[in-house]
Amino acid sequence: MTSAGAPPAGSGAHPPPAGQPVTERDWPTGSRASEPGVPVLSRVAHDRGHLARSLPDPTGGRPVRVLTLDATRAAPVHEGAGGPELLWDEQPTMPTGAVYLGEADGVPYAVVRGERSLTVSGRPVDGWSGLRDIGADLGDRDAGLLAQAVGIVEWHERNRFSPATGAATVVEQGGWVQRDPVGGGQVFPRTDPAVIMLVHDGDRCVLGRQAVWPPGRFSILAGFVEPGESAEAAVVREVAEEVGLRVTDVRYVSSQPWPFPQSLMLGFTARVEGDRTLRVDEDEIEEARWFTREELAAGRGPQALPPPVSIARFIIDRWVAGDLWGAGS
Repeated sequence: MTSAGAPPAGSGAHPPPAGQPVTERDWPTGSRASEPGVPVLSRVAHDRGHLARSLPDPTGGRPVRVLTLDATRAAPVHEGAGGPELLWDEQPTMPTGAVYLGEADGVPYAVVRGERSLTVSGRPVDGWSGLRDIGADLGDRDAGLLAQAVGIVEWHERNRFSPATGAATVVEQGGWVQRDPVGGGQVFPRTDPAVIMLVHDGDRCVLGRQAVWPPGRFSILAGFVEPGESAEAAVVREVAEEVGLRVTDVRYVSSQPWPFPQSLMLGFTARVEGDRTLRVDEDEIEEARWFTREELAAGRGPQALPPPVSIARFIIDRWVAGDLWGAGS
């Protein structure tokens, strides 16, 4: 299978020098929400500082900016000059229970779980918003940090006990390891891989909807990768299960974290082979239909598409624009 995500020869894309963090500047085709190369929640503008996590104080004694997430994973935000911004609490040291997120421009960042407060570092809080609501509107640094913060907090909420002995775990290494005090084993954060794919026949694509979605919203197909299965095989299987189509020419597009609670969405396109008749599995989705590229471009498609924060919208928009290599007519 050919990857559509690899930069073409002569694109000028180069990896960062050894020892330097991968940042948003290293993406081969852009990283900001206004550019076509990277889904909005995949933007990276900070160093995760994986080596610093093993130190007694990952911040190196420097003041740290701390983000509070409430029980719903909402964060304090305010309206800045260029749009919404996260409100970081400036603290002299890492607070107890905080998880180290890394640093940007020499400033350490961390996240804690807590209650909503009226002020942060003496500044009034205009409101609290979740990653789904503001992820597409945040700047590169805040978007990357918030996606990371939500993901690691979700992991901690679901992994308080050792899977081997049932003992309450001890948090270590800046919040990135949980140790079993009885068996001595370590538990590391895990991510569930899921595939999400635009199924097409050249000029048309398949969009489906789940009953729980807002009325009129359609999206591309998706499903989790099963144990012992490749991502490409999961694409073929999920499409057959959900809409009864046989697909080939499965091509990777891009990926995006989706920490609701702990998924990594692997985006693909796939071309239909043979019969185009849709046979919907109503246990999986409520409805599925074919839409032409012209209909979607002209706004004559579904009543609603996925929000810009999702990789589904990223893939749909790229396909409609003809930007996905190998997914044209």
